[in-house]
Amino acid sequence: MDKLKAWLSRLPKPVRWISVTVVGTVFLILGLIMLVTPGPGILFLFLGISVLALEIEWARELHKQGMQGLEKLLAKVKERLRRIKQ
Repeated sequence: MDKLKAWLSRLPKPVRWISVTVVGTVFLILGLIMLVTPGPGILFLFLGISVLALEIEWARELHKQGMQGLEKLLAKVKERLRRIKQ
C-alpha cells in the first residue's frame, strides 16, 4: 500500500481523488455483486474500503475499525489453535 501511496502522491489532487474514488467504488460494487454470486465478495468489499481510505475520511475510519476487528478475530483463532494443540 505504501508504493501505491507514493505513486498517487505524485498526481495532482483532483486526479488522485477521482482515481481513488472510481477504483474504490468499482471494487465495492464488484464486492456487492459477489456477495450474491460466486466469488470473494467480502475480500473485494474490504479492498474497496482500503482504496477509498487513501483519500476519504469515512472510509479511513471504517478501514481502521475493520482492521481492529480482524486483529481480534485472528487473536481468538490463534488462542483456539493453541488450546487444541495442548
